[in-house]
Amino acid sequence: MTFKRPYSAGLAAFAVGLFAATAAYAEPTVNKGDNAWMMTSTVLVLLMTIPGLALFYGGLVRSKNMLSVLMQVFYTVCIAILLWALYGYSLAFTGGSDFIGGFSKAFLMGVTPDSKAVTFSVDANISEFIYICFQMTFAAITPALIVGAFAERMKFAAIALFVPLWITLIYLPIAHMVWYWAGPDAITDAAKALAAAADGAAKTAAQAKLDEINADAGWIFKKGAIDFAGGTVVHINAGIAGLVGALLIGKRVGYGKELMAPHSLTMSMIGASLLWVGWFGFNAGSNLEASGGAALAMTNSFVATAAAAMAWMFAEWIVKGHPSVLGALSGAVAGLVAVTPAAGFAGPMGAIVLGLVVGVVCLFFCTVVKNSLGYDDSLDVFGVHCVGGIVGAIGTGILVNPALGGTGVMDYVAGKIADYDFVAQMTSQLWGVCTTLVWSGIGSAILFKVVDVIVGLRVNVETEREGLDVTEHTERAYNM
Repeated sequence: MTFKRPYSAGLAAFAVGLFAATAAYAEPTVNKGDNAWMMTSTVLVLLMTIPGLALFYGGLVRSKNMLSVLMQVFYTVCIAILLWALYGYSLAFTGGSDFIGGFSKAFLMGVTPDSKAVTFSVDANISEFIYICFQMTFAAITPALIVGAFAERMKFAAIALFVPLWITLIYLPIAHMVWYWAGPDAITDAAKALAAAADGAAKTAAQAKLDEINADAGWIFKKGAIDFAGGTVVHINAGIAGLVGALLIGKRVGYGKELMAPHSLTMSMIGASLLWVGWFGFNAGSNLEASGGAALAMTNSFVATAAAAMAWMFAEWIVKGHPSVLGALSGAVAGLVAVTPAAGFAGPMGAIVLGLVVGVVCLFFCTVVKNSLGYDDSLDVFGVHCVGGIVGAIGTGILVNPALGGTGVMDYVAGKIADYDFVAQMTSQLWGVCTTLVWSGIGSAILFKVVDVIVGLRVNVETEREGLDVTEHTERAYNM
C-alpha cells in the first residue's frame, strides 16, 4: 500500500488513537463520510479554477483579451486532467526514486472502485479514485496560475505546448518530492514489528524494514519539510515559473505608458469570491478526512484570508490615500496562498498573524519591488503566489510550534508529537522553498526556450494591439 499526500502527519488530532488501530496488516476500512467530504472537496477545487480563477484573471485584463485568458485557463484544466489520468498520478504518487515515481499506475492500471488510498490516521482509508480526482484538480490549477504572469501577449499555440511540458517535467517531480511517502499504516506496522522483535537478528531485520519504508518518500519530504496543501507544490512552483515567463516574453506593448486597467473588477470580484469558496476544498480537503483537522484547516482559511485582505487594504489606504477593491481582492488571495501550507499546522491566532504579514509583504512586492525592477508580471502571479507561498512556507515552520498554538509534527514511529526544534524545522522549510525555486525556475526557463524555438512565444505587435480574442480565437467577449 502506498501513500499519496502531504507530510501533514503533524496534526495533533491524528495522534489520538494512533496505536488503538486494528492489528497489523488488518484490512483498512473506508469511511463513507470521509469519501463524501473528499468528493465535495474535489468539486470545490475545480470550482476555484473554473470558473473562479478564470473569471478573476479575465476581469483583470483588458476586454479585448478576456476570452483569451478564459481559453488558456480552460485548456490548461482539460489537458492536465488527461495527462494526470494517463501518467501524472503514477509519476507523482508511486515509488520509484527520491525525485519521481514510476509507471506502475500509468493509465490508472490496477485502480478499481475497491482500491484504497490512506489518510493520516492508521486504518482509515478513502477510495483511491477519489484521491486521484482530488489530486487531479491540484495538477490542473497550478499551471493555470502561471498564465496570468504573461497574459495579453503569449501565443495560444505556445500555451498549448508549454503547459503539458511543464506539468510533466516540473509539477510532477515537485509533487512527488514534497508529498509522496509510504504512509502511517506502513510506518506504524513496521514500528510495531520492531518493538515486538525478540532477538538481535529479528530486531535487525525489523529495523531494516522500517528504514526501507522511511526511505520510500520524496526528497523534500525526507528533508522534513511540511506543506499541508501546496505552498511549495502549487504556489511557489507556479509563481516562479510565471516570473521567468514574464521576463523571457517581455513587457506588453505600451506597458508603463498606456493605461492597462482591469476591464471588469466586478468580474474579478466574482472570481475571487469563488476562489475563496473553492479554497476550502483545497485546504480543508487536504486533511483527507472529515475530522477535526479539516475543521482547523477551514477555520484558518477563513481568518488568514480576512486578515490579509484587511492588511493589504489598510496598508494601501495609508500609503496611497484610498482603499481599493482590487487591493482587498489581491490581499485575500495572498492570504489564501500563505495559509495553504500552514492550514492544518497553525492555530487560528497564528493564521491571523500570517495573514496580516503576507498582506503587507505581497503589497510591497506587487508595487514597490515590481515598479523598481520594471518587469511586467501582468496579474502579479509572482508577487502574490510565489512571494505569498514563500511567506507561508517559512511561516508554517514557525507556527507549527505547539507553544504558539500549532499542532506540532507527528512522529508515527514514536506514536506522539515530536519535540519542536526551530532550527531544524526552519532548515527543512528552506530546503523545500529553495528546491522548488531552483527546479521550477531553471526548468521553466528551459521549457520556455524550447517552446520559443518550436512555435514562438509571443504574438506580433499588430496582433497584440488588436487583442488576442479576435486574432487568436476569432471571437469577442462582448458583442454590443
